[in-house]
Amino acid sequence: MPFQECSIVDQREEFCRLACVPGANIRQLCRRFAIAPGTGYKWLSRYRVQGRDGLADRSRRPVSCPDRTSSDLEELVLAVRLAHPAWGGRKIRRVLQDDGVAGVPAASTITAILRRHGKLDGPGAQAARCFRRFEHAAPNDLWQMDFKGHFALGAGRCHPLTLLDDHSRYALTLEACADERMQTVRERLTHTFRRYGLPLRILSDNGPPWGTAGQGRYTALGVWLMDLGVRIVHGRPWHPQTQGKEERFHRTLKTELLDGYSFPDIPRAQRAFDSWRTLYNTRRPHEALDMNPPASRYHVSPRTMPETIAEPEYEPQAHVRKVYDTGWFSFRGRAYACPRAFIGKRIALRHTDDEHILDVCYRSHVLTQIDLRQDKP
Repeated sequence: MPFQECSIVDQREEFCRLACVPGANIRQLCRRFAIAPGTGYKWLSRYRVQGRDGLADRSRRPVSCPDRTSSDLEELVLAVRLAHPAWGGRKIRRVLQDDGVAGVPAASTITAILRRHGKLDGPGAQAARCFRRFEHAAPNDLWQMDFKGHFALGAGRCHPLTLLDDHSRYALTLEACADERMQTVRERLTHTFRRYGLPLRILSDNGPPWGTAGQGRYTALGVWLMDLGVRIVHGRPWHPQTQGKEERFHRTLKTELLDGYSFPDIPRAQRAFDSWRTLYNTRRPHEALDMNPPASRYHVSPRTMPETIAEPEYEPQAHVRKVYDTGWFSFRGRAYACPRAFIGKRIALRHTDDEHILDVCYRSHVLTQIDLRQDKP
């Protein structure tokens, strides 16, 4: 017959049988079985009372736990989690405190309650993450703008346009758009500017309709923002980390709203967007804001949107030219190319430290340079 595996209970039983022999040296047996004397006497005591059944491992769970969270409080925790399945211990704790609940436990305790009831996402859900956080000093210094990936409706597709304040994470715009055209974006931005005022800058990626100013590809939308005194800046190509707050906001939107619902049309999606945006701005605790909601740190911009846009005014020493319909302008008998987004606009040529180099400017923005020593642009 093959050897049988010797279980830990078998070894304990053997030890106890030998220890029960009259005249047995129990301490010597403990050394031979490589156990502490206290452990040996413990198993021997159980064996004398219960026999082999007393040698099995017992649960270390306490018989009672007077400090355990009450069932009523656990139900409140689970109710918040049910309403907001993506929220963790810290957010739930802050919401319960804001609601005036007495005796709210620590965030770690709430996380343990969620884990005990099988409400966590899985392994690593609570693991610490390394990050480096950066934000602008004041509201409206910088807004981040982007389209969330479009998704199917009952009829057509929805293209969510989002606009986030960098300092406060306040969601200024969450619009259900039917397309990503320039006119659509301009209409939504006009509504946002009239409500919240003008920011100093807007950060966008390098896709349409905002263009890539760093490579000379301006768009009509970018020119319109220049006319309003808003500087548009672009992230590095293929580097979404530049708009990290927007990317994180999109992930939250997807987790807390889009993954759980389907919408028949644009108006129904917009109503859901409006409701969720209010929750996000005014109630949802934000970990980057010391568990305060974004509304606690945001205030509107003092720069109001003008009803009419004045023509640019340039200093007397600047050479002012108009961009022709062909996208060219002339200077000293030569023709020079200009981005087509400025067709019909008045631009200024400003001298630089090099007498042969001129900056081509629209308002305060330098578009390109021309070298007067070249026969061609």
